[in-house]
Amino acid sequence: MNGYITAQEAADKWGITPRQVQILCKANCVVGAIRLGRIWIIPEDAEKATNNRRKEEYCND
Repeated sequence: MNGYITAQEAADKWGITPRQVQILCKANCVVGAIRLGRIWIIPEDAEKATNNRRKEEYCND
């Protein structure tokens, strides 16, 4: 799909693991992420969500 990347490609781009990208997508922390079957597709221009575990919120909305 044009304009979208996989969780693996996002992980390489953001310097985190693919599993962490999946967790962020599931928590609605990545704007525009869509689940297609078993994979997440993420807009190419999506920003990396921060994981602020010390705060009450999981992601920065």
